[in-house]
Amino acid sequence: MDFLPPAREINRVAEAPAGRTLAITGATLFDGRGAPPVPDAVVVVREGRILAVGPRDSVDIPAGAEIVDATGQSVMPGLIDAHFHLDGDIPLPSLFLQRGVTSLRDPGAWIEAYDPVRSSAAPIPRLFLTGPHLDAPPPAHPKDALIVLDPAEARAAVHRLADQGASAIKIYYRLPLGTIRAVNEAAHERGLITTAHLEIADAGDAVRAGLDGVEHVTSFGTAIVPLREAEDFRQAVLADNAARGPTRYALWSNVDLDSPRVRAILDLLVSEGTFFTPTLAIFERRPGDPGSNDVEARAFTNMLGFVRRAHGSGVRIVVGSHSAVPHAERGDAYVREMELLYEAGLSRGEILSAATLENARFFRIQDRLGTLEPGKIADLILVRGNPGEDLSALRDVRRVMLNGVWVGPPR
Repeated sequence: MDFLPPAREINRVAEAPAGRTLAITGATLFDGRGAPPVPDAVVVVREGRILAVGPRDSVDIPAGAEIVDATGQSVMPGLIDAHFHLDGDIPLPSLFLQRGVTSLRDPGAWIEAYDPVRSSAAPIPRLFLTGPHLDAPPPAHPKDALIVLDPAEARAAVHRLADQGASAIKIYYRLPLGTIRAVNEAAHERGLITTAHLEIADAGDAVRAGLDGVEHVTSFGTAIVPLREAEDFRQAVLADNAARGPTRYALWSNVDLDSPRVRAILDLLVSEGTFFTPTLAIFERRPGDPGSNDVEARAFTNMLGFVRRAHGSGVRIVVGSHSAVPHAERGDAYVREMELLYEAGLSRGEILSAATLENARFFRIQDRLGTLEPGKIADLILVRGNPGEDLSALRDVRRVMLNGVWVGPPR
């Protein structure tokens, strides 16, 4: 995937005033690269770019710079959301920006669906959109799908979406393997990555066919259970999209996480450098949850275990919120996903890097975003407390900077 060009957002964000320099002082620095936090740090921003960053005694603050005292807070790159869904909630991107998400990707919505977001007066994150996901009939989500009936139609659809400004292409689970391969080839011709919601398509086959990313932990179910069980699930969903809900939990409730199938798929993801967006929070079911049951709770425990093994194997895990999830209030889905990744075994530092630099790599924007380094665009956040010690600090975002411009007043 290294040969592909950088992705571009479809919206313009505010430009920093010419000649403006400011210095954020006193905060604990998390630079996004996984380095140990730096206490009492300084970040100097000039005209929307990071000029200098490091310990206070190693950074010269230019004369006349505006000083922002961030003592007691942490400074880190803006969060990047790999899996955001608008679903008609026009103010939601602005709310996510206020919560620290400075870039997001919606993997499955018409680009036109974001016209009201782009035309609103409220500041919004950088929008990286895929356009509608590519699916075969009958689609599970007709309003968000572009139906393709064969590889030729799939290639044509990829080119149309690329012409509209899509920054990636989303494959949905009814596409047969030959069409998945055609989508991957056409997308790569246009310099775009592909990612997919699989479930009834075997994840190993899709990755070997050129897939760059996999959305949802449940996408791996049919690849890690015995073939007969996988086929039972596949036939049930092919017959009725609504069967996915209960049958996916039944499938995952009996997964053997120590099976050779699990080892094989994880080894493949590592060897191919495939990105994995677990979206654990949308599947979270706990004992005693209203409307849930023991099968769902056991299945979710296995989903956590699969992510734990993926992380231990070296799979490239990134953070996607799914926007609205059972165990989080509106606007808090991203932090809930981070908390679940911690429960799955990632360290807090690894999660912060997954949310910033690793997601920037998934988006192919790491040359300009994802870390606090000289020359990078100044998308950053200030949070009260230390997220390296307690991720709940990310529920208290005090300031957000987008393109070197503060979004709203300090909290």
